Amino acid sequence: MIDLHCHLLPGIDDGAKDLDEGLALARVAVDAGIRHAVVTPHVHPGRYDNHRDAIAQACEAFQQALEAADIALHVSPGAEVRVSDQILLQVQQGTLPTIGEWEERSVVLLEFPHSHIPPGSEKLMAFLLRQGYQPMIAHPERNKDVIHRFEKIYPFVEQGCLLQVTAAAVAGGFGPQALKRAWQLLEKGWVTVLASDAHNLHARPPDMRPAFKIVRERLGEASAWSLVRDNPARICGLA
Repeated sequence: MIDLHCHLLPGIDDGAKDLDEGLALARVAVDAGIRHAVVTPHVHPGRYDNHRDAIAQACEAFQQALEAADIALHVSPGAEVRVSDQILLQVQQGTLPTIGEWEERSVVLLEFPHSHIPPGSEKLMAFLLRQGYQPMIAHPERNKDVIHRFEKIYPFVEQGCLLQVTAAAVAGGFGPQALKRAWQLLEKGWVTVLASDAHNLHARPPDMRPAFKIVRERLGEASAWSLVRDNPARICGLA
């Protein structure tokens, strides 16, 4: 399996607190069948002021620590970018963090606030597409606007945005409302990737096996593997 969204880098956001926890999370990931992870710390102006180059350096140091600890996980740098005006400046400066490529476009993992979809988000997605970026919306099944009105996600699908659903949500780990929305998205064929969005060892570990098993039972073997291996590998250039 390949995990395209996780918070394993130590001390950089609300994920792993320190190197020991980061390594412990990596061990859990490997035990759960994950061999490659794109580490995606928050880029959230005013809260987590992470930058692409610093993330890349932290990722390189973490990879060295993994190898020193004999943990068979390969990591590559990415980010979970909060939707904000800052994105326009990052595009202008050429510093917008990406997680890979999809159909010759650089994939940007974008996070809405959990409470709502900000006004102007559709225009931002259209701007990114015009600039040659491929928006991927992180965990739409957990957004309150989408939970209250499922059709709120429609315009983004119609624009061509990719959707990344949280594996734990598919297995009920984020409650019945997120579970319902996750399966609506899956059954419509709108989900490109399942990812762990792992933050810690107990509440949010990097384990996608329960979701994989349920998706395999309901949608079939090929669909399950496409979500946790084939599509992520294509984005990472590992296919």
